[in-house]
Amino acid sequence: MRNLGRIGLAGALLLALGVFYRGSGVEAAGGPRDVVVDAYRVLPPIESGNLLLFPVVAAGSQAPGATPFLTLDEGIKSGEVEVTEAGRVRGLVRPRGTTGVQPYQDDRYRNDAIPEPQGGFRGDEVNTLVLVNHSDKPLLLLAGEIVTGGKQDRVIAKDRIVPAGGDPIDLGVFCIEPGRWTASSETFGASGKSVAHSFMVQPTVRQKAMVAKDQQQVWDSVRGSIAQLDVAAAPSASMPGTGGYGYDAGTTSYAQTMQNSAVSEKVDEAAAPVMQAREQVLNKLRDEHAVGVVVAVRGEIVWADLFAGSDLLARYWTKLVRSYAAESLTSGETRQALTVADAQRFLNAPSGGTETSEGDVGVYRYRELRSDSTETFVLESLLPGTGYDVHISKLKLRDVEAHIQRPRLPRPPIYR
Repeated sequence: MRNLGRIGLAGALLLALGVFYRGSGVEAAGGPRDVVVDAYRVLPPIESGNLLLFPVVAAGSQAPGATPFLTLDEGIKSGEVEVTEAGRVRGLVRPRGTTGVQPYQDDRYRNDAIPEPQGGFRGDEVNTLVLVNHSDKPLLLLAGEIVTGGKQDRVIAKDRIVPAGGDPIDLGVFCIEPGRWTASSETFGASGKSVAHSFMVQPTVRQKAMVAKDQQQVWDSVRGSIAQLDVAAAPSASMPGTGGYGYDAGTTSYAQTMQNSAVSEKVDEAAAPVMQAREQVLNKLRDEHAVGVVVAVRGEIVWADLFAGSDLLARYWTKLVRSYAAESLTSGETRQALTVADAQRFLNAPSGGTETSEGDVGVYRYRELRSDSTETFVLESLLPGTGYDVHISKLKLRDVEAHIQRPRLPRPPIYR
């Protein structure tokens, strides 16, 4: 399957998405008590340079069709979702006709309550933004999504669901632009100027936000990723005043780096077999009821994103694929060829022994499961008419302390 990238796009997609993996006996070492075997099935991969994407289907379940959720990009584009600095929270509070109303809610991102400041508002903070969902749909937020503007660009720290028409909430974020603390706008915008150029942070940065939960580690990861992307986009000949890159490579902003035409071109080139004829790809994914992908870079499986159904996968497809493509541009050792069985084992592997959970009663539950080699994050919707796992991220632990206990990967929902 390593030669899929060398054959025509249509042929590769038909082969990759039209054949189910039928092998049996693929189990993690923990055995069937520790893992839900065959809950997900991996299809043959789509290859693009250093990037390998294995589509995933939920075995024995049916896709729910359209989901009730609004995405961050959709909400910001329509104006129904507003994100701003914490210092502007007073102007966002909905009048209730009573006194003593909390102007924002604690999202429990930092394991302790955020104190209510005198006067009902506080100054701007690096790791806090305020979000209001003005729409009539629940808003789905994914860790790794970017909002640009304000005093510095930020990345969403964790998955969550924001109810329709709710009060302003404190949104846990990390800065991905360490060189600026000057307002460029009062509110924040989406990462990409168009759907075709939308993106989220690549897995290296996303892991630091989700697992390490440490601003300095996020900054370090951003700097390293920017440096790698600069090198990948550097032309063979220098242009005057550009430091040899053909563009200004001096920015500290991850978003600005990704939006630069030279870097964006390289990312699109790395993602080309998956992004060309986008609708053809997505239609085939829907036909096969694909719900996610397992991601490998340079022969190493690094990540998996799984959704409740094909609808959500399609809506996040571009920004996810471009983030994976950015990761594939980084340097590193190329390992041996991977097979469908390798990707299947990654999904079936025990998902964690140390479990933490948080959420909002009646809205969502967010669980973090850590094992000796992987970490799994599960966002479950508790809203009326849902009651299923909306998004699951599973990643290979790198440069973090691991724990050794083994609960199961959540079973995908069965829709009737």
